[in-house]
Amino acid sequence: MIRRYWIGFRLLLMAADVLAVSIAVVFLSFLFLDGSAALAWRNALPQPALALIVYVGAWVAVLAAHGLYRPHARFAVSTEIIAAVRASIVMALITFAALYVLHLPDVSRALLGTILATQMVIAIGLRAGLRVGLGVVRVRHGRNLRYVLVVGSGRAAREFAGQLEDHGELGLRVIGFLGDDRAELEPRWELLGGYDELPEILHSRVVDEVAICVPIDRLPYIDEMISLCETEGRIVRIPLIAPASAIAQRFFEELDGTVVLSLVAGPGTAALLVVKRLFDVTLGSLAPVLLAPLYAGIAVAIALMEGAPVLYRQERVGLNGRRFHVVKFRTMVRDADARLSSLLARNEIRGKAFKLTDDPRVTRLGRFLRRSSLDELPQVWNVLRGHMSLVGPRPPLPCEVAAYDAWHRRRLSMKPGITGLWQIAGRREPEFDKWVAMDLEYIDHWSPWLDVKIILRTVPALLRAQGR
Repeated sequence: MIRRYWIGFRLLLMAADVLAVSIAVVFLSFLFLDGSAALAWRNALPQPALALIVYVGAWVAVLAAHGLYRPHARFAVSTEIIAAVRASIVMALITFAALYVLHLPDVSRALLGTILATQMVIAIGLRAGLRVGLGVVRVRHGRNLRYVLVVGSGRAAREFAGQLEDHGELGLRVIGFLGDDRAELEPRWELLGGYDELPEILHSRVVDEVAICVPIDRLPYIDEMISLCETEGRIVRIPLIAPASAIAQRFFEELDGTVVLSLVAGPGTAALLVVKRLFDVTLGSLAPVLLAPLYAGIAVAIALMEGAPVLYRQERVGLNGRRFHVVKFRTMVRDADARLSSLLARNEIRGKAFKLTDDPRVTRLGRFLRRSSLDELPQVWNVLRGHMSLVGPRPPLPCEVAAYDAWHRRRLSMKPGITGLWQIAGRREPEFDKWVAMDLEYIDHWSPWLDVKIILRTVPALLRAQGR
């Protein structure tokens, strides 16, 4: 199974096993011991709570040893049932051996046998239930989906696309194919164009991953396709051996027996990205509570000095081309967008962005809010909704993205942020390419600790700032 998506599933399985077996032990203890479970366990074991922790930990270790947390090239219910039975037998041998060595005759063997049988059933049921549940949530309800473009439309491409969609728990959805064999595609799939339309599709559609499954006569062009996808920060999946450049991390993985070379440009560790999201949600939830007086004060000041509306919404481009509306405190006059075209000639940025220090559209209060970056505070809402992160590249306008060079687009391979390296080191940088270089440096060297350091350096950087 594709490793990037298995890590989260494996952690979920472990947590579910721990919780379910703990509940089962407590429930069966009260059922067997007629309500005197606590006293019975205290009489049998010196530290029942510690014993439960050790027992559950041992059970998870035994399941792991039997491959019940490892991705499988071929999933079969019978295979997992056999593995769970074997794990239960091993756990029974370990448990009864421990009782013999520790001389604990007071522990009910009937209770232990029932617990062992129950946890075996739980292990089998959880795996089946979680797969079905994740498939329903992702496929039927469209939650947390990632969109895959398949380059190629021959038999190999169609088979690989079918394998991806058959594994609903991965959350991968095929948006279409590039190729020539229109007549061979199933009605559920769409031919989006020819091979040479890859750049246009990457720019006009939301594409998180590209699966390259081209025929032999197209093999000389694979390197060019890989280079384009890597440059723009798209994950590449190749169910064959193909050349790869130095930008992406390379992983050989399996999907239903098909060997896949995955090229991940940017952060590819799903577990660390989960940590980043938890960090965002935790701090993002605290900010409105701790800064409520500041939010209220700014809102009242804007309403009294500039009138309604207090907030300003503007369409921006996020992860891999996803569009969303960023929320900020209003710092400009109401018709600011309409007046932009008349100011383009005064742009201070050399490149695909706009900045004007003495922008006549900015209000008196707005200048203060911009210098202090207090106008960005409402973007915490975008963070909580998953459009943005606390730290990341700045979210560009659609018109800016339309003018990007190919290498600029790789900055879209990570969620945009409220702050970033550009905020603490490049607020006055007039070269757009240097902004992008800082964003790519962040993406290529990202870690949770880097986010923490950037946040800690943001406050003093803002206090020193003299405008944007």
